[in-house]
Amino acid sequence: MKTILIVEDDEAIRCGLTDAIEADGHRPLAAANGTEALAMFRDNAIDLVLLDIMLPQINGYDVCRRIREVDKRVPIIMLTAKTEEIDQVLGLELGADDYVKKPFRIRELLARIHATFRRQDAFAAPEKQLRHSTFPFGPVTVDTKRVLAIVNGEEIELTERELTLITLFHTHPQEALSRDFLLNEAWGIDYQGTTRTLDQHIAKLRAKIEPANSPTLIKTVHGIGYKFVG
Repeated sequence: MKTILIVEDDEAIRCGLTDAIEADGHRPLAAANGTEALAMFRDNAIDLVLLDIMLPQINGYDVCRRIREVDKRVPIIMLTAKTEEIDQVLGLELGADDYVKKPFRIRELLARIHATFRRQDAFAAPEKQLRHSTFPFGPVTVDTKRVLAIVNGEEIELTERELTLITLFHTHPQEALSRDFLLNEAWGIDYQGTTRTLDQHIAKLRAKIEPANSPTLIKTVHGIGYKFVG
């Protein structure tokens, strides 16, 4: 049983999600605004957060940012009625792992949740070895235990998704990894989003570890995906 925090100000949606999560065998906690959400997150061991963007008191972006300040690993799936790409990018930049557009089907959302938990389990074994060490990524040092990259002596925080991607590249040097492969490995085989989500995460990762506007570690392989060449 996992504990899933549902943050949604629409009572009908909140109650529907609560019932669905409970029927799926998990423990739901529900918050109607950002203030309640942060208090519940602080007082409970949360395994996953379903986070609406348009919330009273504290909006979803700020809730996401504050959660990431204290927990780099807990999966955050944003629920958004907004369709503009800039809004989705902002959520990812603040540390969200995924987003689902409203209106959505409960089965689709549950599939995303299941995929997230399966991905965590799949990476648990190899990550146990990496969590106690660092590894080089070209001139960058990746500290898997603290979830950060050391670039020119500066410690740069990574998200869990970025660490997953950088680990995939590290374990497949010089290989052209397809977008589908990276999505399946990092998001789960049931992920129903687009490759644009992957591209946004790669762009954000590059901005943290690569020279500005001149990627030298993670190269784009046109028509295929990406390759680590460091």
